[in-house]
Amino acid sequence: MATIGSQSKEVTLDIQGMTCAACSARIERGLNKLEGVEHATVNLALETGHVSYDNSQLNEEVLISKIQKLGYDAVVHQENNEKDHREIEIERKTRVLIISAIFSLPLLWTMFAHFSFTKGVYVPDFLMNPYVQWALATIVQFGIGWQFYKGAYYALRNKSANMDVLVALGTSAAYFYSVYIVLKNREHIGMHQLNLYFETSAILITLILLGKLFEARAKGHSSDAIKKLLKLQPKTAIVERNGKPLEVPIREVQLEDILVIKPGTSIPVDAVVVSGNSAVNESMLTGESLPVDKSIGDTVYAATLNENGTLRVQAKKIGQDTVLSNIIHVVEEAQGSKAPIQRLADQISAIFVPIVVTLAVITFIASYFFFTDGNFTQSLERMIAVLVIACPCALGLATPTSIMAGSGRAAESGVLFKTAEALEHTNTIDTIVFDKTGTITKGKPTVINFLVHNQYDKNEVVPLIAAAESNSEHPVATAITAYGKDFGEQPTIQSFKAIPGQGIEAVAESKKIIIGTRKLFARYDIPINCESNFESEGKTVMYAAIDFKHVATIAVADEVKETSKEAIQKLQNMGIETIMLTGDQAATASSIAKQVGINHVIAGVLPTEKAAEIEKLQREKRHVAMVGDGLNDAPALAKADIGIAMGTGTDVAIEAADITVMKGDLLKVVDTIKMSRLTVRNIKQNLFWALAYNSIGIPIAASGLLAPWLAGAAMAFSSVSVVLNALRLQRIQL
Repeated sequence: MATIGSQSKEVTLDIQGMTCAACSARIERGLNKLEGVEHATVNLALETGHVSYDNSQLNEEVLISKIQKLGYDAVVHQENNEKDHREIEIERKTRVLIISAIFSLPLLWTMFAHFSFTKGVYVPDFLMNPYVQWALATIVQFGIGWQFYKGAYYALRNKSANMDVLVALGTSAAYFYSVYIVLKNREHIGMHQLNLYFETSAILITLILLGKLFEARAKGHSSDAIKKLLKLQPKTAIVERNGKPLEVPIREVQLEDILVIKPGTSIPVDAVVVSGNSAVNESMLTGESLPVDKSIGDTVYAATLNENGTLRVQAKKIGQDTVLSNIIHVVEEAQGSKAPIQRLADQISAIFVPIVVTLAVITFIASYFFFTDGNFTQSLERMIAVLVIACPCALGLATPTSIMAGSGRAAESGVLFKTAEALEHTNTIDTIVFDKTGTITKGKPTVINFLVHNQYDKNEVVPLIAAAESNSEHPVATAITAYGKDFGEQPTIQSFKAIPGQGIEAVAESKKIIIGTRKLFARYDIPINCESNFESEGKTVMYAAIDFKHVATIAVADEVKETSKEAIQKLQNMGIETIMLTGDQAATASSIAKQVGINHVIAGVLPTEKAAEIEKLQREKRHVAMVGDGLNDAPALAKADIGIAMGTGTDVAIEAADITVMKGDLLKVVDTIKMSRLTVRNIKQNLFWALAYNSIGIPIAASGLLAPWLAGAAMAFSSVSVVLNALRLQRIQL
C-alpha cells in the first residue's frame, strides 16, 4: 500500500492474452499484491487494466513487467491510436483461425470414414494415413495451440487455473492418446482403420479459436459508444496566427487562440464566441435536435456542429478538459469499473477450474471402472468433453459485457453513469428527491401575468415599466425587461433608484414610475385598486404605478419545464415515490408540486439542511436518489444513495453526483432508471444461463452423450450467446 506523502498516479493498460474470468482475476490479484499499488481493476470485456499506484515506488514498466510474468502482455493505453488494440487483436485472431482451419479441415474430412451413414462420402486415401493425420494435428496442437500451453503454464506456475488449463488438458489427452495408438500399431498392415482422435484435438482448438473471434468481435461492438464519441472530434482546426487563418492539427491549438469556425464544420474545442452569429447543433451533448442560436459571449462546445454562419471563437478548454473529453472519460470509467454483482462471478470463477478438473478425473475413473467395462477410449472421450464444455468464459463475460453495452447505450442517450456501481445501484432506487429551481422548473423567472388596469393602454404601459426595470440586476426585473422587448422600443430612463427589498423608482418621459411590493406602495400611499390571487398561486407579485397611480399588476414565476409533469408521472408508474426538496417558500413550492403531480413537499430548507433531509429518508430504509443542479444541492447529491446531476447545472453539482444527465430534461431521469433496471436484468440473465449451461452441460458430457468436438462448439456458443444477449441493450429505445 502507498505510504503517507506518496504521489498517487493512475494509468490504463491495454492487456493482451486474457481468455476468461480467471485470467483477469489473476492479473488483478497480482497487481494488487505489488508494493505501492493502491488499487487495480482488470476488465475482461474491455481488455484493460486501471491501476492507481504510488509514483515514488513504482512506474509503468514495473506494472507491465508484472503482467508479463503472469503470462500476458500489456502496453500503456493510447487515446489517439489510429487503430484500437482490440481491432489489431481481431485481425491477429482471424489469421490464426484461418491457418488452424486449413490444417484442421482435412482431419474433419476423415471423420466421414468413421460413420456408417457417411460411408458414401469420398475421403482421399492419403488422408486416412495415420502419419499424415499426426503431422496435420501436430501443427495445430503445438503451432496454433501453443498459446493454450503457454497460458496454462503461467496459470499453474502462479498457483491458479484458467480456460487454457482446460483446453490444454482436453486436447492433449486426445492428441497423445492418438499418438500412443499409432506407435502401438505401427507394424500393423491395417493402420488406416485405427480409431484415432487427432481430428478431435485439432477441431477443438479451431472451434475454440472461432468462438474467441466471435467473442472479440461482439466485445468490440459493445464499446461502440466510445468510438462514436471519439469520431465526433475534428482532427484539425483553423487558427488565426499573425492575423491570418491557418489550418493546424487539433493538438496544436492553445488556450486563448482565436479559431475560425466555418458553416458545416465541427467545433474543435470548448470556446466563447467573439464575433459572428450562427445556429449550432448540440444534439451530441444535449440530445436536443433543434439548433441553438449563438452570438457574441455565448459558449460553444467541442464536436458540436456549426450549421450556417461563420463564427470566430476564443479557445477556453482544450484537449482532455473539453466537455466531450470529460464525457468520454466518464463512459470509460464506468465501463472499466466493476459492478458489485461482478464479485460473485469472480469468486465462482476463481474456484471453478480446479473443480472442473476434479470432475473430469472422477468422470474418467467412474466411466472406466463402472459404466464402460474398462473401455479406455470412451472414458477418455467423456473426460475430454467435461474439460472442454466447462470453460468459465461465459461466466466471466456475463457482467462486464452488460455494463459496457448498458452504459454505452445510456451515454448515447445523454445519461452518463460514472461507475458500474452507480449503474447497478440505481436499480434499487424507490424514492427520488427533486430540487425545484432549475430541475423541475426552468430556473429562470418569467412573466406569467401582466394585467393592465382600468383605462390604461398596455402598449404604452409595458415599454415604460420594462425600461425602468432595465437598470436593475434583480432576476424579477430581468424577466420584466425581457417581457417588454415584444412591445416595441423602450424610452430612455432619466433617473433610477433601487430600493433594496422593495423595488425601484425611475423617471422616463417625465413620468414617475414606481414598481415594487405592497410595502413600497404603502410607503408612497398608493392604493392597489385591483386584487388578484397570484400570491396564493406561488407567484412573485410586483405592482407598477405611473405618476402615483396603480396601472399594472405583474406576476412572475419560475416556469415548470415542459416535460417535468410527464416524467414525474412515469416515475410514479414505475413504483417510485417522488418528493420535492427546496429552499423556496412553502406556497410557491406547493404550487409547483401540484402542477407536476408531486404530493410530498419539503420546503424552506437551507442548503446545509438538504443532506440531513436525505439522511432522514434513508433512516426509513428507503433507497434514495437526489436530482439537482445547483451548488446548494451538492451535499444532498453526495449524501444520497445515488446522486443525479442535471448537465445544465453547476460543475460542483456534477462532480458530487454519481450520474449526469446531459440535457436538463427530467425524462432523462426516467431513462436512467429504465437503463439501470434493464442492465441489471440482463446481467442476471447472463449469470443464470452461464451457470445453467455448465450445470446442464457437465452431466451430459460426463454421461457420454456429447462428443468432445460438439462440447467445444457448445462452449464457444455459450460465450458468444452471453455477449449477444448483452448487446441487446444497445438496441433499447430511450
